[in-house]
Amino acid sequence: MIETVEQLRAAYPEPKRRSVLKQLDHLDRHCRRFIELSPFVVVATAGRDGNLDASPRGGASGFVKALDAHTLHLPDALGNNRLDSHSNIIDTGRVGMIFFIPGVDETLRVNGSAKLRNEPEILGRYSGERHPPRVVIEVGVKEAYLHCAKALMRSRLWDAAAQVERSVLPSMGEMLRDQTGSTDALETREQMLARYAQEL
Repeated sequence: MIETVEQLRAAYPEPKRRSVLKQLDHLDRHCRRFIELSPFVVVATAGRDGNLDASPRGGASGFVKALDAHTLHLPDALGNNRLDSHSNIIDTGRVGMIFFIPGVDETLRVNGSAKLRNEPEILGRYSGERHPPRVVIEVGVKEAYLHCAKALMRSRLWDAAAQVERSVLPSMGEMLRDQTGSTDALETREQMLARYAQEL
């Protein structure tokens, strides 16, 4: 078992120079363009009590806004109201993000500080949205770097031939019924999609 960083380092070669140099402390033009094209980001947070959360967030390309080289705004969207990410941000004020662009195998990783903003002048920027956000996550960028394409290449994530038919899994309603023990009427996939359409 590996229990120390020294043991870990002994098991791996040193990182390549380029892997170290590519880490920036700001968003350069390439990072900002990547974010502008991205419709999907995974947001990772941790609370003081050790609670962890990694949540998918999506919207139209560029729904996360780079205000400048050091600041991002991620408007909240309708969700399950568990508020796991939000609670962790209040706890520790830290966040990690990985941005994806459909069809592009590289990803962009951003780490930094985070706070929840709900001032009228900030929320007002999104007043024209179908579902205006209640809060905006403001990220102070501390690290930004582009990940190589190997993980997405291995997974064949964008390869149509590798896609899995939705029918290989039970419906979400069936899985949730089994997990929660609910005796409520089963929501069909069609009903779920109709409900989602009202929230998108």
